[in-house]
Amino acid sequence: MLNLMQRNGIIALVLLSAAFLWWIVNLAAQDRQPDIDFNAQIKPIFQQHCYQCHGEKKQKSSLRLDQRDAALQGGDLGKAIVPGQSDRSSLYRYVAGLEPDMIMPPKGARLSKDELQRIRQWIDQGAAWPEDKSSKPAEIWWSLKPLSTPPIPKHSEEGSAWSKRPIDSFIWDKLQKQQLKPSSQADKRTLIRRLKFDLLGLPPTPEEVDRFLKDTSPDAYAKQVDEYLASPRYGERWARHWLDIVHYGETHGYDKDQPRPNAWPYRDYVIRAFNEDKPYSRFVEEQIAGDVLYPYTHDGIEALGFLSAGPWDFIGHVELPETKIDGKIARHLDRDDMVANTINTFQSTTVHCAQCHQHKFDPIPTEDYYRLQAVFAAIDRTDKAYDKDPTVARQREKLQLKLAASQMELQKLHQERSQISSPELEQLKKQIAELKQQAGNSSPAYGYHSQLAKKANTEKWVQLDLKEPIAIRKLELIGCYDDFNQIGPGFGFPRRYRITASLHEDMRDSIMLVDRTAEVQPNPGTMPVAVDVNANVRYLRLTATELAHRQNDYHLSLAEWRVFNADGENVSLKATVTSLDSIEAGPRWLKTNLIDGIVPKPLDLHRVRQLELKLQALHRSLVPASITERIALHEKQISDLESQLKTLPAQSKVYSGTVHFGQGNFKGTAGTPRPIYLLTRGNVTRPGKEVQPGSMSMLKHMPAAFDLPKAAPEGERRAALARWLVHRDNPLTWRSIVNRVWLYHFTQGLVETPNDFGRMGQKPSHPELLDWLADDFRKHGSFKKLHRLIVTSAVYQQTSQVSDETLKAITVDSGNRLLWRMNRRRLEAEALRDSVLQTAGKLDLTMGGPSYQDYVVEKPEHSPHYQYELKDPNDPKLHRRAIYRSIVRSQQNPWMATMDCADPSILVDKRNQTVSPLQALALLNDPLLLVMSRHFAEQLQQEKDIDKQIEKAMQWVLQRAPTPTEAESLKAYVEKHGIVQLGRLLWNLNEFTFVD
Repeated sequence: MLNLMQRNGIIALVLLSAAFLWWIVNLAAQDRQPDIDFNAQIKPIFQQHCYQCHGEKKQKSSLRLDQRDAALQGGDLGKAIVPGQSDRSSLYRYVAGLEPDMIMPPKGARLSKDELQRIRQWIDQGAAWPEDKSSKPAEIWWSLKPLSTPPIPKHSEEGSAWSKRPIDSFIWDKLQKQQLKPSSQADKRTLIRRLKFDLLGLPPTPEEVDRFLKDTSPDAYAKQVDEYLASPRYGERWARHWLDIVHYGETHGYDKDQPRPNAWPYRDYVIRAFNEDKPYSRFVEEQIAGDVLYPYTHDGIEALGFLSAGPWDFIGHVELPETKIDGKIARHLDRDDMVANTINTFQSTTVHCAQCHQHKFDPIPTEDYYRLQAVFAAIDRTDKAYDKDPTVARQREKLQLKLAASQMELQKLHQERSQISSPELEQLKKQIAELKQQAGNSSPAYGYHSQLAKKANTEKWVQLDLKEPIAIRKLELIGCYDDFNQIGPGFGFPRRYRITASLHEDMRDSIMLVDRTAEVQPNPGTMPVAVDVNANVRYLRLTATELAHRQNDYHLSLAEWRVFNADGENVSLKATVTSLDSIEAGPRWLKTNLIDGIVPKPLDLHRVRQLELKLQALHRSLVPASITERIALHEKQISDLESQLKTLPAQSKVYSGTVHFGQGNFKGTAGTPRPIYLLTRGNVTRPGKEVQPGSMSMLKHMPAAFDLPKAAPEGERRAALARWLVHRDNPLTWRSIVNRVWLYHFTQGLVETPNDFGRMGQKPSHPELLDWLADDFRKHGSFKKLHRLIVTSAVYQQTSQVSDETLKAITVDSGNRLLWRMNRRRLEAEALRDSVLQTAGKLDLTMGGPSYQDYVVEKPEHSPHYQYELKDPNDPKLHRRAIYRSIVRSQQNPWMATMDCADPSILVDKRNQTVSPLQALALLNDPLLLVMSRHFAEQLQQEKDIDKQIEKAMQWVLQRAPTPTEAESLKAYVEKHGIVQLGRLLWNLNEFTFVD
């Protein structure tokens, strides 16, 4: 038991502690600030100072402060609000003046101390931001809404009688709301001409028109539609539209616009896909990840030309390493082109606007953009070898897998063998190393070095001018020493060469002093190669006929060329050096180094080789027989497998997006994706966090972040994106493609901005029709069914003429957005060119294969110049359809450009349609048109009567007979100017250059 004094002491201590604890709690309560109410204390500050620049109407730096989620997401200048950490919140730092370069607001009154304190407290307390129940939720943009199946509008008896297809019901509904009526149906001649140009890109022949006019059956038009859709010309026509969208070209573009000789298989793939009516979902998947989703098929490989369709910076990739800033930029822009091409083409979305900041108009954060870059982080543009036969492809893969396994095992055995050692072996290695260390360069001036060559048998020469004729008695050549590619002594010494002498600089009347061209010369290392001569000369020339191997190229290099006179004096020290070419990279490589008296320390190659042979023999004796036998077994297996691979048919090549292993400075990834970082303001020198592959989070049909392990093969990234794109609940995929098809039939899309379905694009003129078409196309995925649906509709078959009945429509809808008549349109450049060739009887309908070149290439080795005026227009290769023309980015065909041909350097969603005097002059005077006019005349002259010639010409060109007035005028023209000029005249008529 405690005594009384102890017990009273404990009680006093407890009471004192309780009092102290009460004092501490009370003090903390006094210091604790009351919670900040957002609506009462923060929102008024934002309204007064911030909403003008960061509100509903304007969002500078992508920052919006009138919506909770947008504000917490932040903008371009960093995380605006970090709950609990005002010192890390850019919003507080800017308004408090803690960032002198960025003080907010930039104009007007600054925030008071009380306002600053309230904002700081609010953020430190967690930035509580209750939902504003009075405000409406943000509206989902029309293109992002789930795809629905709108009901087909029901109409009066008049509307039902006019409508031929569900399309017409939607069109009639819109017209009725404006109290308008559609135009009458076009005549049959107009319809067949319109139909053939739309589906095949060619005019109908007189025989086709005559047959169609005489066919009075109810299904005459439908039969004509089916005939054209079954024609192989259909794929050629619609492939051209697709190639516009993906900016396909057959040269790289940029400064060195080098050709792409293997780009054409992708063009042929697109033609084939349209002709076979390939389902659209598969068409998309093959172009993104055909090698993964459809292995062993040549379509799955050739389709990858989509990823490489755009421009490619040869200098930025080949001449600049990825370690340099310009090299990083080149590769960043290369992936940007792949991302933009993919999302623009299949989603009609400008995602590339988010590479430097959050998209200013659409809900696309910067991270989404870099997720898409990560999808393509392992691939580059290059030629890809492939087998067209699936059986051969499987066999090749099987052999290659066995070969790789055997090579790996052989490498392990060699490594195991190399680790075997003994004291005597180590002593020999030491002796060899000491000998090699004695050799080398005593000066940074290594010698003379020619330019590099692609082939060993490229001739290179270097020449000495002794300044005056001198009697010479001896020559010495000394090889260079350079450890590049572990070559060492004798670097660049010619394998075959000759030395000639002359009294003339151009080496005329030369004599042969040394001829070593009959057989390959051994590498002398750095030991002098001496030759006794007896001649009186001024000029000496060494010509290498077989160059030394460097890496993937060849060259000529020499450290010194000594020339001795009769007194033993080296007279080359005062000579002048000239050469075919040279790498002047001082001080190491200069022409003058050849005669500066500086040579590398010699290496006794003979002694080194003796020791190396002894080393090899000793090492072999130490290796166990089991290792030697296994090495021999694998070497035989490798040899057998390589022999089997050589018996397979040669592979084809396509320029595509694929895994590249690198060459020179162009370092590939070997299949390992490059790390992709979120770049601050798109600056490659300011990488942020690393991002993983994914897509756009604004669409909710699938997770934006792909659920892939880091070790997944690179192709799985592209396969995941392909699946995301073609998912049936992805509304953009189906709306985008039907809008493009509609555009090419009517010259304007239901959405007038086919590459931008975002807030900066146009809204659809007929949203219900767009969704009905998209939903229908989603079900069957058939382009031919979509075309048939459109071209058999009443709205498509309307006349393009304005009548008294439709005059009112001009005042209500001058742009014809409601489609109260058919739009007139000018023939595209390709259709115009092909039509001229067809009417002249010279159109070559050969399909597929390498493109023809309508130009002559000058300076092909460096920066090619494509000269169109030098090409012979009589060359039969030029008479194929324009789809098979080689498309140059830097220098377009002037005639095609005048006719509004697509620019292959940019994504062309719709072409310009212009009418200019230049077009008339081009149709009159282009060399190809002049040649075709002569061929046209030859066809007409098979008729002897001039009246029949004129009638035949009109039938071929305009698919109708001339009126009496026209016949009279044309006859007078021919009698005055000749029948050869008739084609030039008719091809310039609006009736020819316009569809209808």
